[in-house]
Amino acid sequence: MCVVRVENLGFSYGGEPVFSQVSFAVRKGDFVVVIGANGAGKSTLFRLILGELASPKGKIRLFGDDSRPRERRAIGYLPQNGSLANGDFPATVEEIVMSNLFLQIGFLRFPKKEHREKVRESLERVGMAAFAKRLIGDLSGGQRQRVMLARALVSDPELLMLDEPTSGVDLPSIVSMFELLSRMNGTQGITVMMITHDVDNILEYASRVLCLEKGSLVELEKTQFIEELSHKHKHPARSREGAKRHGSF
Repeated sequence: MCVVRVENLGFSYGGEPVFSQVSFAVRKGDFVVVIGANGAGKSTLFRLILGELASPKGKIRLFGDDSRPRERRAIGYLPQNGSLANGDFPATVEEIVMSNLFLQIGFLRFPKKEHREKVRESLERVGMAAFAKRLIGDLSGGQRQRVMLARALVSDPELLMLDEPTSGVDLPSIVSMFELLSRMNGTQGITVMMITHDVDNILEYASRVLCLEKGSLVELEKTQFIEELSHKHKHPARSREGAKRHGSF
């Protein structure tokens, strides 16, 4: 099943183009990593997929249909450097994760036993159940990111979208996060799309690599990955047929 299909997508800020003619598809069970230099438009691409931004150019289809309510329930999102992840919000770990169930709980209603159970299960999945009553600000950077991952997982998403989930985290926590995501992808079938600059550590976990740079996107085979890095993400010229083989439409 095609989880995400992007066709000829373009976007501009204030008349200045960010990227154009971007096309790719993400299949169920993929672990897709999106790389590229700062300012290439990676976060913008994610926000377009999530519906936070709109573009008059191109099409985005999720889960094979255009059902916006289903899209919201089926995607777990971990944004880059949010205030919750930075520990700036005075709340417990349990409250942080519970906040992603408010649409299910209902406005001005209290969580039920089933909601608390979902929070507990989600924290267990990321190894943070013992910290449920701790304030988020009292945790390390790596622990906070695990809590934010639990928050994204609590609604049982089919697709996880993570924007720089290891930013500002030490190396052991980075490896631990990648291993956790890999297990969820492999054993639970959760499709993963992740933006990262930590290219040295992600290669063994990713099944596919998309590079967004200079307004265009190409898919790299793993054998091309090191060569691409040596060129600092500058795409080598290729034929139209070669572009099709590597993921462009």
